[in-house]
Amino acid sequence: MATTSGSGDGGGDQATAMRRLRMLSLHLQDPSSSEGKEALALAACAAGGRRRATGGADAAAALAAFLRGRHRDAQVRVFEYFQTRPDLQTPVEMSTAAHRELCFRQLCALVREAGVRPLSLMANDPAEYFAVMEAAGGVDISLGVKLGVQYSLWGGSIINLGTKKHRDKFFDGIDNLDYPGCFAMTELHHGSNVQALQTTATFDPVTDEFIINTPNDGAIKWWIGNAALHGKFATVFARLILPLQGKGGDPADMGIHAFIVPIRDLDTNAVLPGIEINDCGHKIGLNGVDNGALRFHSVRIPRDNLLNRFGDVSRDGKYTSSLPTINKRFAATLGELVGGRVGIAYSSMSILKVSVTIAVRYALLRQQFGPPKKPEISVLDYQSHQHKLMPMLASSYAFHFATLYLVDKYCEMKKTNDEDVMADVHVLSSGLKAYITSYTAKSISLCRESCGGHGYAAVNRFGALRNDHDIFQTFEGDNTVLLQQVAGDLLKQYQEKFKGGTLSVTWNYLRDSMGTYLSQPNPVTARWEGEDHLRDPNFQLDAFRYRTSRLLHSVAARLQKHSKTLGGFGAWNRCLNHLLTLAESHIESVILAKFIEAVKRCPDEKTRELLKLVCDLYALDRIWKDIGTYRNVDYVAPNKAKAIHKLADYLSYQVRLVAQELVDAFDLPDLVIRAPIGMQSEAYAQYTQYVGF
Repeated sequence: MATTSGSGDGGGDQATAMRRLRMLSLHLQDPSSSEGKEALALAACAAGGRRRATGGADAAAALAAFLRGRHRDAQVRVFEYFQTRPDLQTPVEMSTAAHRELCFRQLCALVREAGVRPLSLMANDPAEYFAVMEAAGGVDISLGVKLGVQYSLWGGSIINLGTKKHRDKFFDGIDNLDYPGCFAMTELHHGSNVQALQTTATFDPVTDEFIINTPNDGAIKWWIGNAALHGKFATVFARLILPLQGKGGDPADMGIHAFIVPIRDLDTNAVLPGIEINDCGHKIGLNGVDNGALRFHSVRIPRDNLLNRFGDVSRDGKYTSSLPTINKRFAATLGELVGGRVGIAYSSMSILKVSVTIAVRYALLRQQFGPPKKPEISVLDYQSHQHKLMPMLASSYAFHFATLYLVDKYCEMKKTNDEDVMADVHVLSSGLKAYITSYTAKSISLCRESCGGHGYAAVNRFGALRNDHDIFQTFEGDNTVLLQQVAGDLLKQYQEKFKGGTLSVTWNYLRDSMGTYLSQPNPVTARWEGEDHLRDPNFQLDAFRYRTSRLLHSVAARLQKHSKTLGGFGAWNRCLNHLLTLAESHIESVILAKFIEAVKRCPDEKTRELLKLVCDLYALDRIWKDIGTYRNVDYVAPNKAKAIHKLADYLSYQVRLVAQELVDAFDLPDLVIRAPIGMQSEAYAQYTQYVGF
């Protein structure tokens, strides 16, 4: 609700009251119009609640057709299967034990009854695999995560870190769920710093085995998905130790490697000897996933259980690798595991769509206050509400196209094994995962707020969405750590530019435009404020890239300066916030570039115009939110900054007029939305029925 506050200088003064009413009336008008222009059609708004523009249903259908991925049919099959199985649908309230049991039944049914083979999809067409994962997460986010643990992590480690002998032995059992497994990387004392893991795998040349051991409490494997109840195997990351092969006959530490360790009996599910498993217990969210802690007491495994794609040990204990150093082997190992980050970015974008859809539909339905003797109006007609939700809706579209691009690049990487593409995907997945999950986490809370008291009801889902999604910011790489990887790569590319080297595809603009962006801003264009100029994608993308290039140039100079007195690590820490801002700025540039490309390739003119509107809002809202940066370097003059702010508000209003079409185009079935206040029709009726009326 929009409110005004009293001034205290004669509250009964008629002129003051009329002035306030006039301000409220203007607030409900087109923000770009003058006082005399026609106000919104308030009566139509009150009568219809969720107002559609002419041809709105057709517009939504056309836009949905453009958004629909080539694997939408696979998603529909997942939705239709669970729609026919109410016994497999997650209720609003249930215990941790019941949720875990249900989640495992959901996964088994998806694989064994619905006939989905996720590991085969991941091996043959990763794009379809990610589409199925998104659909599973729509049924229950815990199901999407449990599927990811089984196939992206446990199965992915076999495919990506093992060799033919491992795939021959384990692939089918993982695919059909005969071999449920875990991914045991994180330890109690180490998460992000994987190279410092303490679990050991010592080769015994007498028995031709590795001995897996947890040397201290800090090395206990912690937060391991599928470990508490269902996992029969674990891919354990440990330090490979070779006796007598170091200096002076000491043991040689060959760095972190991955090993297949059976943890439970396949028939009885009993924990195997030498292995200790405890339950990590009830969590803030994702309680359908059974996270456990693993301790190994000199557990022996065959030498063949070393996942040996990047390093192997022969029968006589000799180590061989195609990669010459521990650091290169470590980088190659982690580089093959980026699929998890791709899946999280993709899933987070999907959760944002659900949250925005619920909030927008409710804002169109909910009516509060209005001009005197006039019907109440929808809360989405308040400018303040538009300011909350419309940029978020635009970001949902931006992230949609950015994550599709990420999936396409990942598929290209798996098909070609091109080193440049692999490097690109590694940094791109790090940046998009960090940026999208952070944005979504904040947005879910804002969506809850925007729905008032009804947003606080568990049945309307914001609590579960927030709690289940929150950990997305941490697992598969802490967001702050991932953004530093992006910044580090940008600095590397920056150095290459001055050495005359080539740049990876995503950073091409740095090669072509560094000199342009680092020159003094043009005092003429800095003052241009016309709508055509501000809505020109060239201006928008130039502004994003100018900011990134300035940040890159300045942080490189700061690092060089501070490294002389603080050393490399100290200088990095001194500039850390600057580096994180640089990484976010670059990722925003990539997101906008992919959105602009999507608008250009849209074949239908009306749909293209609608997408252009949304893209313009995304771009100008982001520029306005960081307007201080542009003002500080005179890239934008004061009059232009004011024009950007005014136009962003106007575009929010324009997007509000088609907000229903935009959320309907996400094509999310009721099975995924579930919140009564977010249903396409009869929302209040469904809500009252839920509570017993």
